[in-house]
Amino acid sequence: MTIRRLHAGPRMSQAVIHAGLIFLTGQVGEAGDPVEAQTRTALDEIEGLLVEAGSSRDRILSATVWLADMADFAAMNMAWEAWFDGCETPARATGEARLAAPDYRVEIIVIAAAR
Repeated sequence: MTIRRLHAGPRMSQAVIHAGLIFLTGQVGEAGDPVEAQTRTALDEIEGLLVEAGSSRDRILSATVWLADMADFAAMNMAWEAWFDGCETPARATGEARLAAPDYRVEIIVIAAAR
């Protein structure tokens, strides 16, 4: 089976497509923005990669959301729920972790089905 990589670099690929599945790297928003804005930006980045890979948000199977502070859980969920409005939601886990830079508040990783 073919493995297809999108935006491959020396450290990682932004997406890897194999066996009908699309694996995305963690997507973040604009550093320094509030968590709700960062969540919207990360989700928009996810949507762009999924479209490029031949899929869409309604094909997301699983998501992992990392928050720098669980106190941001409600604000992240506001953006999350608005983005998925009218779509089936994926399985999801949310946890707290130190992210790559202190100004990042949220990172989202998804696995989606290809069309």
